Amino acid sequence: MPNTLLSTLLLPALTIPLVYILGKKSPKAAAALIAMMCICDAALLSTTVPVIINGKGHIYVESYQWVPALRSSFTLFIDGISFLMAIVTLILMLAAAIFSIDYMHEKKGLAEYYALLTLLSIGLVGVFLTSNLLLFYFCWELMLLPAYFIIGGWGYREPYRAAFKFFIFTHAGAVFVLLGIGAIFMVTGDLDMFHARSALMMANPELVKWILISLTAGFAVKMAAVPVHMWLPDAHSEAPAPMSALLSGVIISAGAYAILRISLGTVFPAVMATDFASQFLHGLTIFGIMSAFFGSLIALVETDIKRIIAYSSIAHMGYVLFGLSLFPFQEATIGTVLHLVNHAVSKGLLFLTAGAVMKRLEIRDVREMGGLAGQMSTTAVSSTIAALSIAGVPPFACFMSEFLIFVGAFRTVKIDGFYTIPVAVMLIATVFSLAYSLRFLSHVFFGASKHDKVADVPLLMKLSMVFLAVLVVAFGVWPSLLIQFINVTFV
Repeated sequence: MPNTLLSTLLLPALTIPLVYILGKKSPKAAAALIAMMCICDAALLSTTVPVIINGKGHIYVESYQWVPALRSSFTLFIDGISFLMAIVTLILMLAAAIFSIDYMHEKKGLAEYYALLTLLSIGLVGVFLTSNLLLFYFCWELMLLPAYFIIGGWGYREPYRAAFKFFIFTHAGAVFVLLGIGAIFMVTGDLDMFHARSALMMANPELVKWILISLTAGFAVKMAAVPVHMWLPDAHSEAPAPMSALLSGVIISAGAYAILRISLGTVFPAVMATDFASQFLHGLTIFGIMSAFFGSLIALVETDIKRIIAYSSIAHMGYVLFGLSLFPFQEATIGTVLHLVNHAVSKGLLFLTAGAVMKRLEIRDVREMGGLAGQMSTTAVSSTIAALSIAGVPPFACFMSEFLIFVGAFRTVKIDGFYTIPVAVMLIATVFSLAYSLRFLSHVFFGASKHDKVADVPLLMKLSMVFLAVLVVAFGVWPSLLIQFINVTFV
């Protein structure tokens, strides 16, 4: 498997000019090329599965000489967690590209749109596949630029205002990330996250504490945790539906992944023996609770169909932040990673179904909808599956990941009494998730029909939704397939 991971990043880079040229003549062909690229990348990554499951250390690594002056290698790696995050990214990119064929066909500048979508895939996948912190930062920022232009160029009412807000917030967060990375290099002389972990154990704990805070604050902005969430509702509601699916499904999940992999996995062990360790984790718990309740309560009263789902994303990042605060309990960590995957697929599907409804009705207020289940049956079924998963209803995907997070939480309570009240409060938050999900479905798809002769969306949009809906059910019924990949990382 020589150069497998490098090929995974080079393939979309080489595809960008082809997508642009092809998009000038046939946007449909450009979308098909992106779909083929996603399938090829997924196939390349799948060749590493034997090493991940059975290999020594359960990790596959490629290293190339890069910046000798910084003693920095261009290092790519993949283990069970990064494999799942990269694969779910490619799945959502595939669904978004196919969905875009009919959803975006009336728009102008589609060659640029599909080229930017391809560029975005490099940053998204690259974040999950590199252990070099400098390369990680490059990919982290590479997510920002194409997302900005897609939101601004093909959004709805005030797209560039929302895109600029997204840019300012996430770039400000990236400054804190860069400060943390620079401090790690200053202390350890190394930019590889795995090498830096052991070197940081010998560093001044007071300095490591500030590195941890800086990195986590920067990652939390991308994660859209309260109180640095303000960019998310506007960006999600203004972006075209395929971009919203990627924003909520992958981009905010990248923030949570970075906290797990870098903040907790690389830096936190150096302060684990200090009093600050418990204070830091308790802080994550509090911000998780704030996010879960704020997102849920606003989603309960919001009337814009896409903003309801956007605030739901903030709520679910609250669950993830709560799960991260239970580090290093294995059940909680497994549940948190599983929730990132399950939430990505479920929320990606929910945004696509919302886009389908908006495409047909050309309205956004859920109070003006209703009775669409009989007219848009495929969209209604897909949306119901996604909403029930987001609500944590078995046997859909998010139920099992939330269950594992709470199993880890109950174990933590036995060791740290601080978590007694937070666990009870987070259990209450799950009730609100069910409430806003049922409200969403009842307003949009049930009740008396307010619109006559509403046809369901075209075939390719249906295929994208059905594809993701099948995965939401499969991940809920058979979670052991995903858990196996996460488990080997902790062996």
